[in-house]
Amino acid sequence: MKFVQMTLVLSVILSSASAMEALPKAAPVPADNLQTPIKIELGKALYFDPRLSKDGTVSCNSCHNVMAGGEDGRPVGVGIMGQRGGRGSPTVWNAAFHTVQFWDGRAASLEEQAKGPLTNPVEMGMESHDAVMERVKRLPGYVAMFKRAFPKDKEPVTIDNLAKAIASFERTLITPDSPFDLYKRGNKKALSAAALRGMKLVDEVGCTACHTGVNFAGEGFKMGEGNYQPFPQITGSKFDKQYDLLSDKGRYEVTKNKEDINKWRVPTWQNVAITAPYFQNGKVKTLDEAVRVMAKTQLDADLTEDQVKDIVEFLNALTGKFPKITAPQLPLLVNDTLTPEK
Repeated sequence: MKFVQMTLVLSVILSSASAMEALPKAAPVPADNLQTPIKIELGKALYFDPRLSKDGTVSCNSCHNVMAGGEDGRPVGVGIMGQRGGRGSPTVWNAAFHTVQFWDGRAASLEEQAKGPLTNPVEMGMESHDAVMERVKRLPGYVAMFKRAFPKDKEPVTIDNLAKAIASFERTLITPDSPFDLYKRGNKKALSAAALRGMKLVDEVGCTACHTGVNFAGEGFKMGEGNYQPFPQITGSKFDKQYDLLSDKGRYEVTKNKEDINKWRVPTWQNVAITAPYFQNGKVKTLDEAVRVMAKTQLDADLTEDQVKDIVEFLNALTGKFPKITAPQLPLLVNDTLTPEK
């Protein structure tokens, strides 16, 4: 069985190193949500505003901190009233290149993803999207921004437009010009000898069967189509129990199809060095251990310490340059308060 699995994996690699691409400096933009400066400005304010949560304590940025690695550094996300979720917070940096969102791919777009946490009882906890928009409408500054961002809409202050604005801001969160990007664009001195060895190794070992393309998350998928792979692919190693890899059924929790048990959207390698802890439950603390776990559970490979070091060196070279982000001035409410619900 393991031989068959390995054969299937290796048969799709071909010349995967050539399929590794430099990250573009701009994200794809859907035709029904074109970028405009005011829409991006509005989305940024909404992204940073904790008043969109039930108790006024949690914003999008709380779990996906754009002042750092785009996540929160915790094993699992923490929402209102200190509640803990069941999965880690994926980085928002370069999320615009994913063809589906969330670990289990349950959102087909950034727009759809932006709506989910607002009414999740563990995350932002609002009772409905209507309740979210009632809060927004009480802030005159937001109403004016929505009108400017969506001038053709008879009623611009809607949940769909809120999601479009947040998604527009998120599409600016791109980190190009990593050492790897520079190397792929012609600077052959951008990668160290160890990183070059690591780049060759991820191809030879089989990692690039799944981790290809500009986001190292899959090649040839359209927006809305996810690259889902079993994790673990090969069960029975010590890591299954050590890191509790099997209890969360992943994509199956969305589809209820048996073939989706323990399948996950392939995560990006972009900036992976600064987004620990790793995997859906955040139980692996270091990148070198994550490499060992993936090699064993996906490819039945036991890497040497030197191989692990070289692969980690290559993954470190995927850390890009971050655009400067400044916190926005949020719309004010004069002579009144948005009393958080208890």
